[in-house]
Amino acid sequence: MSLRRPLLLSTALALALAAPWAQAAKDDHAKPLNLVFDREGAIDKVKQRSEFNGNVIMTKGSMELRADRMDVQETSDGYYQAYANGTSAKQVHFRQDRDNPGERIEGRADQIEYDTRTETIRLVGNAEARVMQGDQLKQALSGATLNYDNRTERLVVETGAGSPHPSGRGRVVLMPRNAANEPPPASSAPLPLRPSINLTPRQSPQQ
Repeated sequence: MSLRRPLLLSTALALALAAPWAQAAKDDHAKPLNLVFDREGAIDKVKQRSEFNGNVIMTKGSMELRADRMDVQETSDGYYQAYANGTSAKQVHFRQDRDNPGERIEGRADQIEYDTRTETIRLVGNAEARVMQGDQLKQALSGATLNYDNRTERLVVETGAGSPHPSGRGRVVLMPRNAANEPPPASSAPLPLRPSINLTPRQSPQQ
């Protein structure tokens, strides 16, 4: 019996996640796929399948996928499905810019699946993702599997044996919004000392 359980985010949590996860860079979907690799690559035009090996880097606009091995399948309607394979010791890495200036999403997992038609990203096995604004962490998520639909802005965190956390638990961290931009509270100025009008000087005792 499978231990993997999908955790569908509640409405409140889904809305909280929507803003920083909403929409990749607008023109990424129209950009071509580019692949570079160190070792042999094979393209099968009959099966519409390609295989690449050795420090494979796939880019599509601002989207970047890095893996030791990658299979790319062309669909009958001209889209592509990429299957990037790694291990727990050498995971697959993913990153993509967001519409907000300076904001990006980064992720890693044992395997990553990317579909250009549905604009979905699936991180499988010890999956972790985070939203960054420059060097500032905005959100972090982890679980056995992370499924993100770029079009519907729907995120599903699956718990189970493949989670990086004990007992297969999932985890979501939500940072306070604009916390880094809020000015520190103004410190109170010290009150000035004034001489008392009610006290008289003490007389020193006579010897």
